[in-house]
Amino acid sequence: MFAAYRPILALLRGTAFLLAASGLHGLLLPLRGQAEGFSTGVLGLLGTAWAAGFISGCFFAPRLVRQAGHVRAFGTFAAAGAIVALLTGLFIDETIWIILRAFTGFTMAGCFMIIESWLNERANNENRGTVFGLYMMVTYASIMAGQMAVAAGDVTTESLFMVTGILFCCSLIPTAVSSQASPTPLQDVSLDLRALYKNSPVAFGACLLIGVANGAWGTLGAVYGARINLTTGEIALMMSLVVIAGGALQMPIGRISDRMDRRYVLAATAFGAALLGLAIFIIRPHNSTAVIAMTAAYGAMAYTLYSIAVAHANDHARPEDFVKISGGLLLLYGFGTMVGPMIGAGLMSLLWPEALLLATALAHASMAGYTLLRIRRRAPVPVEDKEAFQTMPSDRAVTPEGAKLDPRVAAE
Repeated sequence: MFAAYRPILALLRGTAFLLAASGLHGLLLPLRGQAEGFSTGVLGLLGTAWAAGFISGCFFAPRLVRQAGHVRAFGTFAAAGAIVALLTGLFIDETIWIILRAFTGFTMAGCFMIIESWLNERANNENRGTVFGLYMMVTYASIMAGQMAVAAGDVTTESLFMVTGILFCCSLIPTAVSSQASPTPLQDVSLDLRALYKNSPVAFGACLLIGVANGAWGTLGAVYGARINLTTGEIALMMSLVVIAGGALQMPIGRISDRMDRRYVLAATAFGAALLGLAIFIIRPHNSTAVIAMTAAYGAMAYTLYSIAVAHANDHARPEDFVKISGGLLLLYGFGTMVGPMIGAGLMSLLWPEALLLATALAHASMAGYTLLRIRRRAPVPVEDKEAFQTMPSDRAVTPEGAKLDPRVAAE
């Protein structure tokens, strides 16, 4: 049995190094930028540039992979990620960083499309759930490990940039030495906005707004922590617990949504995230324990929303459209992450650091209001006709290829 999963485990080892590098670099840049005196607007642009590069990579990377092959393309993307990470340590300049951050997003999209397509081809209807579960475990654990690594170094030196480059290089070793056959060529990604909206207006609006909120927090959460004088270790812990809390609460809330109209669960959870964000904005806690506890509670609400929205969309989708709908919603989420950092940066510049949570609260409140409005216009899906809920990461580390890994695809 173990031998059957050996090729998958090799790929997951590469994924672990890749996500650790991404988590480390993504947290290191805003902290170093903050220490260098970069403006909040510039730090927000780092997130926007990454998201723009990632979305571009989802559209254009498949063509590069078809030309070079999976192994060579993955090695190229991973090596490019290492080069970019090292360049950001060599050149401490805001304009250079913004440009390089877009390249990082592009290379990460290419890497993940290759890994996800590879895992999907190794999975079958019997083990797809196990493969997907392992992939989710590696995703959360590796991002947290990469972020926590920031606490072990000094963000004002080049050492952590060098560690990031090493991790990127380590990620290509498992696939480079693998003797397994490459999967079939990647297909081009398409986005049909009209079809996505027609299938589920609630999921369409929700995924866009979730991207706004998560993009703002993911890019500027570390800046918020630094400006209220948290230590580097406390910032790393805060950022990690937000994602981990969301991952832990996904399944309980998802199971509740399986038994009732998902839109009520989506609206209630979004409203809870809005209230928590607004509470942090108003109370402005500076005690590290209080900050970490309140932001973790916020993450438990905010980082469950994407999975509920996708599950609601899949309740309305035909089986043959499942992958197309899920992949399209991922791209919508990505477009939201391009906008969110700029909204958060603008409010933080105008008000105070906690205004970042005001930005997320506005997005979540808008989502809750829109969802409640739509409930009156469409009947709920009968419980017996619903697709089973499935957890999904909400940290921008999944491409449309990842939708094919979902165990529910096995039913097609």
